[in-house]
Parts: sequence; structure tokens; C-alpha cells
Amino acid sequence: GQRLNTPTNTGTRKGRPVRVCAPMVRYSKLAFRCLVRKYDCDVCFTPMIIAADFMRSIKARDSEFTTSKTDRPLIVQFAAKDAQTLADAACVVSPFSDGVDLNCGCPQRWAVSEGYGACLINKPELVKDMVRHVRNQIDNPNYTVSIKIRIHKDLRKTVDLCQKVEAAGVSWITVHGRTADERHQPVHYDAIKTIKDSLSIPVIANGDIKSMQDVEAVYELTGVDGVMAARGLLANPAMFAGYEETPLQCVWDWVDIAVEHGTPFTCFHHHLIYMLECISSQPERRVFNSLSSTSAVVDFLHSTYGSL
Repeated sequence: GQRLNTPTNTGTRKGRPVRVCAPMVRYSKLAFRCLVRKYDCDVCFTPMIIAADFMRSIKARDSEFTTSKTDRPLIVQFAAKDAQTLADAACVVSPFSDGVDLNCGCPQRWAVSEGYGACLINKPELVKDMVRHVRNQIDNPNYTVSIKIRIHKDLRKTVDLCQKVEAAGVSWITVHGRTADERHQPVHYDAIKTIKDSLSIPVIANGDIKSMQDVEAVYELTGVDGVMAARGLLANPAMFAGYEETPLQCVWDWVDIAVEHGTPFTCFHHHLIYMLECISSQPERRVFNSLSSTSAVVDFLHSTYGSL
């Protein structure tokens, strides 16, 4: 078929990058996904779920995976290190989601020491096997099986990994353009472009995307099919709709959605702390951060910013 997003002579690419909300521990939960979907986010990820725990306990399943009819398209991200456990977990969530993603990028020490996350980029055969297993056990041919990776210092290893999993039937790949030991260093967008150029499946770029200008720039620079944001969306959940900073409407939408979902206060408050960071003064933040009830938060928002 004809490829969309082919570069035109003017140097600007046609088409629209797919806009994705990243998997974020504690944060990319149902209520927050509902919020970003209101503001032009196309696809959302659940927080990373450890597949073995998920399969071991009903309690884990109920607390880790909540969704709703409108919470789509939804990708469930798992941490796993053996193919059967991942495939079993995928079968459990497949009726309620659009795809599963294998985390091959988490750099945290606990994950890597358990054999999860970023250490998997050095085990291409295992990752291939995991992708194949999920593919073979899920009947729906439209259900996606993807991976999210970090890059190697030697980019040839990353390209090799990606080509191997592409051959194994992976649907798409998200590339966080940093190595496992890089944190706040600049993202290697050139590396993402090299990976995109070496594959025929869709590639999503991840790392330091804070505005629609960043989205457009990365889309132009790398030739990817979509972009994924994490901290950029925490700070401004309306980012994908083109807002430079969190609009007041979005703040009040969060209050409504969080109350409706029964979001625990700490989580509700943390999201607002992120959202208000750029639009509040230091003394306001000091007061806001010390609030300890939903009613106090709502009163503060009314008196500081007004209602709509």
C-alpha cells in the first residue's frame, strides 16, 4: 500500500504524527488517560505492570488494570522476562485493550536486577520469542504487540535488535532516544532516525517532548510515525491540543474527572502540582503543596484562578 507521511519537496512532512501518552508509574492511570484523551491524545499506555504478579493475584489484576468503554485505544504495558507469562497476561487483557507492549527500556536498578526492562535490549532472542508467543496466542490479527526500548551506545546493536523483532512480527516500536544510563542528557534524535530508516514498521519517538513545536520538530527530524510524551503531558495534559501551558479549563476538567473516578487525594494533588508548576508563583505553590483535602484544593483553585 501507499505510505503516508512521505516527505514532500518543501521539506515538511504531510500527515499527522500519532500522539501517545507514555506509560508512567502511578500516573498514566484511567483518570489521567481520560483527561489527555479530551485534549487530542490518540493512544494511551497503562503504567507498567509486572506480568508475573498480574497473573499470580486477582488483587493485583483489579488494582493494576482498570479501564472503561471510552478508554481506547489502550495499550497495556508489561514487564516480563519469559514468553509464556507475557502471553498469558496478554490473553487476560486483550478483550479490554488494543495491544500489549513489552517494556525493554526501564533503567531502574530494581527492574534490571530482576531481569526486566532495559536489560532486555541485550537479549534479542528472548525478546523475539516473547513477541512471537503473544502473536501466536492472540487470535485477533489487529491486536498489536509492541516493544518500548532504549538505545545502545553502539547503535548497530539497537538496529539489529529492532530488525530481529520486526522479523518476529512486532507491530511497532517506541524508541526512547537515550541509553540505559542516561537520564537528563539530550535525546539522541539522530539515533531514532537511523532506527526508523532501517525498519518498515511504525516507530514512535520518545524523550523530552514538551510542546507541539517539539512534536513537529521531532516528526520532521526523524521521519517517525508518532511521538510519545511523559513529563511533558504531566506538566501540560493539553499539550497535544496545542496549548503552550495548562489551560484553566484543563485544570477544572481534571478536578471533575478525578472526583468522578474517586482518584485518591495524593494522586489528584500530585497531578495538580505538576500542572500548576508553570502557571503559578512560588508563594502560591508553597501554599498549594501543603493542602491536604480535595475541598481545600478546590477552594484554592477558585480563589487563585477563578472558575471558568
